[in-house]
Amino acid sequence: MKMPNLEQAYQFCQNMAQSHYENFPVASILLAKKLRRPISVIYAFARTADDFADEGDAPQQQRLEQLEDFSIALQAIKASEYQGDNPIFIALADVIIQHQLPIKLFEDLLDAFKQDVVKNRYANFEEVLDYCTRSANPVGRLLLHLVGQTNDQQLKQSDAVCTALQLINFYQDIVQDYTESNRIYIPQDELAKAGLKDSDLINPDSQKIAPLIRSFYQRAQLIMTYGAELGAHLSGRMGWEVRAMTLGGITTLNKLMSQNDNELLNRPRLNKLTLLKILFISCSKKRYLYHANKQLNII
Repeated sequence: MKMPNLEQAYQFCQNMAQSHYENFPVASILLAKKLRRPISVIYAFARTADDFADEGDAPQQQRLEQLEDFSIALQAIKASEYQGDNPIFIALADVIIQHQLPIKLFEDLLDAFKQDVVKNRYANFEEVLDYCTRSANPVGRLLLHLVGQTNDQQLKQSDAVCTALQLINFYQDIVQDYTESNRIYIPQDELAKAGLKDSDLINPDSQKIAPLIRSFYQRAQLIMTYGAELGAHLSGRMGWEVRAMTLGGITTLNKLMSQNDNELLNRPRLNKLTLLKILFISCSKKRYLYHANKQLNII
């Protein structure tokens, strides 16, 4: 196989990102054109590694070996010694250099994907949060690095938004994660304290499970409250994108919280009208902040 040149490597990543645009904002009209290329490379890296961890029926050892190959390639980029022919890493090496992205953030993502292979239960909420610091927070930090907005407060607010979004994703997919991947992000100690077993997540007793699930909604809301202001301080299309993603998460969380006890494990859907409303609100920093704070019960 002929080694792709840099332009071909970027095109490979952009094609991958565009083919999965429903899962990532790469194709979003909100993003400035100059950001789509580096973000598509970050996406291609994360998507491929995530597929190694979750997709198909490869044995555990093979998945870990594939992820370790990615770790080795990252270390080669770190040492300016990457000589492979993987278009993702050819492009990634250029993105990391051009935008001075911390290698540690990519290492954290890989560490989280490796954890996905070997761990499907979490002893306590602290373990869940620790996972979020490596599976979600690096993405937000990478986006901030791309636009040069990396003061301490911005990074902490980004971490809060990303962790909250990850938690919201967990809570709307409780049944699906358990039935399809045998993965549970509800801490085992809190399930036991509520008198619940893993199997109760399929046929739940609403009187037992509702207070527990609602407590997790409240935690996600509290974490999001700390970070929601970030979008109001970011300018340009990236700011619009961040505001829209944050408000989308807040809106989803509110839908979860407003469900009846016997519906708590149902996945809410945001219809097209709601999504358009989110985009409209998010184009204005002032309007976004008002609606975000209102939904988070800050005002």
